[in-house]
Amino acid sequence: MNRFEYVRPATVAEAIAAAAVPGSTYLAAGTNLLDLMKGGIVSPTRLVDVSRLPGLDRIEPLPDGGMRIGARVRNADLAHDPTFRKRFPAVAEALLSGASAQLRNAATVGGNLLQRTRCAYFYDPASACNKRQPGAGCDARGGENRLHAVMGWSESCIATHPSDFCVPLTALDAVVEIEGPAGRREVALEDFHLLPGATPERESVLAPGDLVVAVRLPGAAAPFAAHARYLKLRERTSYAFAVVSAAACLRMADGVIAEARLALGGIAAKPWRARDAEAVLAGARPDAVSFRRAAEAALAAARPSGDNEFKIELARRIVQRTLLLAAAGTPERLPALPASPFAPVPGGALHG
Repeated sequence: MNRFEYVRPATVAEAIAAAAVPGSTYLAAGTNLLDLMKGGIVSPTRLVDVSRLPGLDRIEPLPDGGMRIGARVRNADLAHDPTFRKRFPAVAEALLSGASAQLRNAATVGGNLLQRTRCAYFYDPASACNKRQPGAGCDARGGENRLHAVMGWSESCIATHPSDFCVPLTALDAVVEIEGPAGRREVALEDFHLLPGATPERESVLAPGDLVVAVRLPGAAAPFAAHARYLKLRERTSYAFAVVSAAACLRMADGVIAEARLALGGIAAKPWRARDAEAVLAGARPDAVSFRRAAEAALAAARPSGDNEFKIELARRIVQRTLLLAAAGTPERLPALPASPFAPVPGGALHG
């Protein structure tokens, strides 16, 4: 690990000023950053420790029924917050399906949004990676790429975004609150992460010095709570990233789907909002035919980036399975193996 300067600011304004210096990186829990530094993948010259900044560790219910979550809130604390779990059960299920309990106790909401891809070529300094070194090439294109992107990829990069948390957040129109040298602004999470194009090294809309201070779920997302699930298929049930995943949230009325929200994970460099599938589901009956049509619409633009054509059909099936579970109703208690397709669902529907 290279030598670096360590700074612990006392306020958000001080942190932004410190991080605006070239070569600086924010440090919160460090569950991803420190591994990258140890492996020589990133070498910041200054770490700006934001782990003790005041006011960023709050979970706040909003008057409209939404919630505001500070960037320093721990994943485990958010997943187990009673009010949050009741209003946004799919997000809680996604959080509890990620990593281990020990990591969830340390990892933060802001850090989860900004975690880096788990592409093996990105993590290997001996491999060519445009994300790590622009213009170097992409060894994943001709390498072991069965787990890589099938949506939104480019010739420059076929990596996928690893977050579980971000998938239902994207489906539910979450908003990211950002403070930086240019002031305060808000960005829809759906627009926060960037597709690779010709600049895969730029992964989000953040500019130098920008700091994520909170994530906000709108009150309009709360009515989906009675029919909301997150499902994640992985190569082993525990402590693994998604091969494919899906978050499905339905608002039912008179036996039909009044409104649907659907997003997929593990298939692109960002959580993938399936708006065409949502349009298919609006006004449809919650049955296998409708769910199959929605899955086809969600993956209509998919194409393999290597030896991963199987992921397209796998994603179609995870969409159908997640929609089926959501239509059956949010369980009163989360399964012992959250988000696993092999977990029995305990209890009855959360909202009857």
